[in-house]
Amino acid sequence: MALRCIVSVLRFGTPRVAPLSTAPVAREQSAAGEQSAAGREATPGCRAAEGARPPLPVVDFGNTQEAYRSRRSWELARSLLVLRLCASPALLAHHEQLLHLTRRLLGQRLFDKLMKMTFYGQFVAGEDQESIRPLIQHNRAFGVGSILDYGVEEDLSPQEAEHKEMESCTSAVEREGSGTSKREKQYQAHRAFGDRRDGVISARTYFYANEAKCDSHMETFLRCIEASGRASDDGFSAIKLTALGRPQFLLQFSDVLTKWRRFFHQMAAEQGKAGLAATDMKLEVAVLQESVAKMGIASRTEIESWFTAETLGVSGTLDLLDWSSLIDSRTELSKHLVVPNMQTGQLEPLLSQFTEEEELQMTRMLQRMDILAKKATEVGVRLMVDAEQTYFQPAISRLTLEMQRKFNIEKPLIFNTYQCYLKDAYDNVTLDVELARREGWCFGAKLVRGAYMAQERARAAEIGYEDPINPTYEATHAMYHRCLNYVLEELKHNAKAKVMVASHNEDTVRFTLRRMEELGLHPADRQVYFGQLLGMCDQISFPLGELSLPGEQGWGKSRTGTHCFCLCVQVRRAFPCTSMYPMAL
Repeated sequence: MALRCIVSVLRFGTPRVAPLSTAPVAREQSAAGEQSAAGREATPGCRAAEGARPPLPVVDFGNTQEAYRSRRSWELARSLLVLRLCASPALLAHHEQLLHLTRRLLGQRLFDKLMKMTFYGQFVAGEDQESIRPLIQHNRAFGVGSILDYGVEEDLSPQEAEHKEMESCTSAVEREGSGTSKREKQYQAHRAFGDRRDGVISARTYFYANEAKCDSHMETFLRCIEASGRASDDGFSAIKLTALGRPQFLLQFSDVLTKWRRFFHQMAAEQGKAGLAATDMKLEVAVLQESVAKMGIASRTEIESWFTAETLGVSGTLDLLDWSSLIDSRTELSKHLVVPNMQTGQLEPLLSQFTEEEELQMTRMLQRMDILAKKATEVGVRLMVDAEQTYFQPAISRLTLEMQRKFNIEKPLIFNTYQCYLKDAYDNVTLDVELARREGWCFGAKLVRGAYMAQERARAAEIGYEDPINPTYEATHAMYHRCLNYVLEELKHNAKAKVMVASHNEDTVRFTLRRMEELGLHPADRQVYFGQLLGMCDQISFPLGELSLPGEQGWGKSRTGTHCFCLCVQVRRAFPCTSMYPMAL
């Protein structure tokens, strides 16, 4: 099996005493200077300030001799060749055709040898757990660890991918034509975007075939988790939820969550609260009850039972986190799962009708997630749930959050992924941090810029909904740093919170190191991790590796005999790191 290694460097951070309820606005303003610790009380998960520590060592990313001293001369020559080829727009535009042509000309055996000497050897750690061990041990000696990741794409034609997507994203009721989909356009399957690989430069894609295939993916993820546990005391492994179940469920659940949140914002506008930060938007419960009753969603008695002191406290106000929690308590009351359509004035159901088989498929998906999380807990591996397209992401984030509630009790074992090229990234981060504080579980996050920009923009323009992506590269860069700064502030206050800074951008790495210095965070506390793809940015990974103890290790698997398709993923991943377009970094 072909194994792809994603490099993860070090554990950074330091815990300090601070209240977990610090307001986001105040936290953001504190980025320019030190916050006073006077008057703060120690909270669970924090520890008292320690004695003076040595400053963070200076990292020189321009010192190529140090950055590449772990590499042999022939490896440097291979890197130069491969990365220059990957920087060619003409080659990247036709890389799949060229790979197939080369394989036909050379034959499978010579093709495999050529690929292992070039692209495959640059970006893939090995074919099985034994073959990757030398590379893992070599990198670990230089302070660089790894993340185990499953790196295969199924060999499907665009037509086959489109057919599978349309079948798996449409309910039985919709296929039979006996009902019109109540989902918004963004959360419906569209044939023009059926092949989710199109326009995606740095992420693998899964298409639903059947439940047996999902079980097979789960078994592969389990092997990855076990291997990561054997290689390191606290390693990482990554999963994608679209590999574990029918995507129809993710679409429908995302639609529910989006409508429910939008309803809250509509009520906030009625109360004159529009424009406030997500964590600061609080509605008067009495006024909200009156509005909901007038809409005919439920009787006043039923509505009052939703808003109790047990669920909302005694403040008389309700925020977005309180509102979102109502879905949990109301999911069994299906007759009430409706929201008003402000355009038509009609009440519309949040959930479409599931067949018995669809309900079983949904249950199996949740069971697979639970099995993976339990295995990760058993072997001490952190499980990172990858972010995906925005029409799946609300459901993915919510399901990941449920896993965090269950498994992140003593330490963050489940990491959610936040795509900072999204306009609502900061709201998502701040709300989840606040929820972790309220409920007492450990926050764990991976921050990325995002992998689906071109596809997301094309889909929004074609189908007709608001582009979810920040308008410019500069806006995405600022959003990433804003989210990162907020999380670093939380790490200062909370010893149990952790973050993975997944970026190939030197400015972002420098920003992180500078803020760590200003906040008093230190590598020895292992709260901050840096992650880059294997073979992409050694000039960042290895200088960071000199700062502290060895980091995590892991490998990405693909099936035997799929070198060409694994390479297609790796070449696409290389493109944003070596081309003139930095927007996806």
